[in-house]
Amino acid sequence: MSEQSLDTRARPFFETGKFCDPDVTAKGEPRARVALQRLETFWINTGSLCNIECVNCYIESGPTNERLAYFSLADTHALFDEIEQLGLGTGEIGFTGGEPFMNPQMLDMAEAALKRGFKVLVLTNAMQPMMRPRIKEGLLDLNEAHPGRLELRVSLDHYSERLHDMERGPGAFAKALEGVDWLSENGFRIAVAGRTCWNENELEAREGYQDLFARHNWQIDPANHGQLILFPEMDEAADIPEITTACWKILGVKPSDMMCASSRMAVKRKGESAPVILPCTLLPYDAAFEMGSTLARSLNADGGAFSKGAVKLNHPHCAKFCVLGGGSCSVEK
Repeated sequence: MSEQSLDTRARPFFETGKFCDPDVTAKGEPRARVALQRLETFWINTGSLCNIECVNCYIESGPTNERLAYFSLADTHALFDEIEQLGLGTGEIGFTGGEPFMNPQMLDMAEAALKRGFKVLVLTNAMQPMMRPRIKEGLLDLNEAHPGRLELRVSLDHYSERLHDMERGPGAFAKALEGVDWLSENGFRIAVAGRTCWNENELEAREGYQDLFARHNWQIDPANHGQLILFPEMDEAADIPEITTACWKILGVKPSDMMCASSRMAVKRKGESAPVILPCTLLPYDAAFEMGSTLARSLNADGGAFSKGAVKLNHPHCAKFCVLGGGSCSVEK
């Protein structure tokens, strides 16, 4: 792997000798890998543009980040065709960004997925892009036409205004609450995604969210890990250990529980004519993790970060977020 192929945020680890060789760790131990067990969720990154710029955005989205172009309806149809042709049995299409509702074809892509029989999950900050009249009207139409099969997962980094706005900017909390109130009042399936960087334990966090949900009468169960997802924080400056094949037994976790065992993501880079397939939602920019331009090719990707489609955990996010943090963007309800 060349230094140029690495995500720039992983460069400090490259310089210390970690996460360099896809097959062995810096200590010479065999690196862990994860095979695709089933393609339960197929993710589409709708584009890296976002209406806000968070302090610790996992993929550095913002009002000026155009590294990932807007995904198109034609792109989604081609991928949906391939899912069906390959008989992958995928049940859910997830849309992430950036802010998905900035993509002018977001509603069309969601409708296309729903009409194909997929469940649809949209990750959103529930702010101005979602609250535009045209988007609200379109969401109401989709929810009525496909009851129970459309879910909006809203990013509320913390249950308090102070800490949420510390991450997302002044006034973001109030605008997000307005959006979730609208979703709740109109009978949408809602989930909330929070973060665990506030020096509180999980019980305290879930109790705080429970109070917020109760005050707004949102039908979200804070004890349900599919309705309130608390994502582990990733400190780019931390000395993150590499994951070896021995770690599965030591840590008591299974490869089949990792996000890349049940999901893949498509992104479309700015200036490129076709999307590329990646193993997960956290590595949109790292060329070393590209698995080809089609799902069929991704299933047989070999060399570098892959072995016949199995993902070699050669990135800090693989270790910190998924294996050690237990994080997954696809959570069983």
